[in-house]
Amino acid sequence: MSKNSTNSFISLLVGLILGGILGILFAPDKGNNTRDRLSFRLNRYKRKIENLIDDIIDEKDDVNSDAKINSEKVVNKAKNKAEKLLKDVDGILSKIKEN
Repeated sequence: MSKNSTNSFISLLVGLILGGILGILFAPDKGNNTRDRLSFRLNRYKRKIENLIDDIIDEKDDVNSDAKINSEKVVNKAKNKAEKLLKDVDGILSKIKEN
């Protein structure tokens, strides 16, 4: 995965999550229902990101070439960004649950 495609993919994930959150927050529904829906969707996104991290790690281990050596930096960077995104999602979920 090239650096540009990794950055594009991370940007897409962040955009999807933020778009979903904003869409739910501005929807005409009761606050409790909105928080429950937002919490459900964030948990779903969190599981997808965790699966993505696992897939990236598995794919990295399957490649047997010079590209494997060169791609480790890209994979580690994507993994770190995805883990940061997971932490952000966990923080948002905890704030939602507090309300």
